[in-house]
Amino acid sequence: MERTGLLQLGGKDVTVIGPDIEVGQNAPEFTVHDHDWNQVKALESTQGKVRIIASLPSLATGVCDAETRRFNEEAAALGDDVVIYGISADLPFSLKSWCAASGVDKVKVVSDAYDTNFGEKYGVLVKERRILRRAVFVLDKEGKVVYSDYMAALGDSPDFEAVLAAARGAL
Repeated sequence: MERTGLLQLGGKDVTVIGPDIEVGQNAPEFTVHDHDWNQVKALESTQGKVRIIASLPSLATGVCDAETRRFNEEAAALGDDVVIYGISADLPFSLKSWCAASGVDKVKVVSDAYDTNFGEKYGVLVKERRILRRAVFVLDKEGKVVYSDYMAALGDSPDFEAVLAAARGAL
């Protein structure tokens, strides 16, 4: 499913691939790749936990960097029953280097570069640039979506307090 009119880059409409994920629906399983290019079934591997899923255009940008660092700081307070994913279309080795340099170790920073499985299933793949649109989803322990927010612009930050409140409410 290709959609336009949702996002602009450089003042031009771009095409977003995939459906919007809505509150109340069961989250679709998706695969991503870890720092060593191992394929990970993200929901299956974290079954029974609350999941925060942050879709990121690129960790090479200031907003994505700050967002991921903030979620890393918040992770400790949320406890072991919450898993946070930071997903971008950056290559796995770039993500590994970024995590090492930034000290991010509580967020599972993974790549959707190989097959864009996540981007297509969650309606965040920007066709023209093969990057992900910024969005955040919170899933309860059963995999139901309890929070979904697509940012209007790539440079917009998520509402951290709303995301964290949704995650706490799902515990």
